Amino acid sequence: MKILVLSWEFPPRIIGGIARHVAELYPELVKLGHEVHLVTVKSGEAPMYEIVNGIEVHRVPVGPSQNFFHWIGNMNEAMGRHGGKLITEEKNFDLIHAHDWLVADAAIALKHIFKLPLIATIHATENGRHNGIYNHSQQYIHEKEKELVYNSWRVIVCSNYMRGDVTRTLDSPWDKIDVIYNGICPGKKPRRDEFDSVHFRRHFAEDREKIVYYLGRMTPEKGLSVLIHAAPKVIEEMGDRVKFIMIGGGKTDHWKQEIWNLGISERFCFTGFMSEENLDKFQAIADCAVFPSLYEPFGIVALESFAARVPVVVSDTGGLPEVVEHGRTGIVTKVGNPNSLALGILEALRDPSIVQELVHNAYQELDHKFCWCRIAKQTDGVYQRVAAERLQVVW
Repeated sequence: MKILVLSWEFPPRIIGGIARHVAELYPELVKLGHEVHLVTVKSGEAPMYEIVNGIEVHRVPVGPSQNFFHWIGNMNEAMGRHGGKLITEEKNFDLIHAHDWLVADAAIALKHIFKLPLIATIHATENGRHNGIYNHSQQYIHEKEKELVYNSWRVIVCSNYMRGDVTRTLDSPWDKIDVIYNGICPGKKPRRDEFDSVHFRRHFAEDREKIVYYLGRMTPEKGLSVLIHAAPKVIEEMGDRVKFIMIGGGKTDHWKQEIWNLGISERFCFTGFMSEENLDKFQAIADCAVFPSLYEPFGIVALESFAARVPVVVSDTGGLPEVVEHGRTGIVTKVGNPNSLALGILEALRDPSIVQELVHNAYQELDHKFCWCRIAKQTDGVYQRVAAERLQVVW
């Protein structure tokens, strides 16, 4: 089957989780016999065309823009033009697969012009990110999401929670949506004995300090305020034997001020963006990963920690309870509750025997539920269904 994929991010352009999802899923689909052409955005010195792990990657330039939404419009025009050229010249494409609302205009236009069925993967919703729609920008994105879902033959989401979210907020029929979990390649994570872990660790904490880390965007929906207000209770018990490391891009002034007001700034360190190589090493030397999200469609950061053999503490929101099973593969705490989160962190730091069991079970789960070969077969099942249904109808 010949697939045209549209994604606004693909390595080396990494904005969020879509880049990794796309980069790791489609090589497995190529192995299943699919021919995949990916149209994405030009990034740095990356070539305009190359074959990456079997994926034919086409990068399109996007000209200067007045603002983000103007840039999105220009990007869709460039993607649509190049996608149309590919379909016309290469011929015999079977379907289009679009990732999130940002590529909706190009995907929908190509669908109608070339009469190709469209599949959309919705990675998150604007309503979910903000717990409602409150301004014109959010309303615009929300309407684009609804338009993409409406125009799609099938919709793929990453959790049962997201299936409910898309049904409820984007007016999609329940039976139009397929749940396919995200995945990870666990083999890339180094063990502590594979590098100078003691020296590397001392960049972040003293030998006596346990490292508790958060990884993600510095935005309110990630529950940063919950983590910050849970910290005093952890520090009360651990004293100077704990260090909170905050990893990720975004504005941090507000969070630093909040920590300063609580008098615990010496226990926190903000690293900003961290390269993938250093992040893999960092996760190998950490003692506890904390993801206290208020909204989380899936929680691939939890899988990253599974692969790094770090005990995980999460909130019981969104898709996180589907990824982390309380008491077996991690610790699940009450969403928005600093006291519950603090108790979860302390549990992960106190008892090495419990931690070892959690870490072992979590790592085993990667092969069972979250491997890309399994996810690719499920995606292939959606492709086969759509292709068969397309043959039965007159457009």
